[in-house]
Amino acid sequence: MRPLPALALSLALPFGLGACGQKADLAPVAGQPLPPTPYGAQAQPDAEDLLKLDPLAAPERSVELRKRSEERTDDPFDLPPE
Repeated sequence: MRPLPALALSLALPFGLGACGQKADLAPVAGQPLPPTPYGAQAQPDAEDLLKLDPLAAPERSVELRKRSEERTDDPFDLPPE
């Protein structure tokens, strides 16, 4: 088995790295249908609906800062190691 020539590898590397930085919006391939309608859905979701994140997948962050130290409440699951 022959190893890849250095020239072929040096030509393939820029093309591979160039494909990683695509900034265009995603769109379905022309002539290809979208995925099938989910079971129980009223209508076929379009490409924008399929790209929206579920609220559980990307929850909002809480940036509330503590103004002063507070006593921690008792945690019944905070047990010492056995």
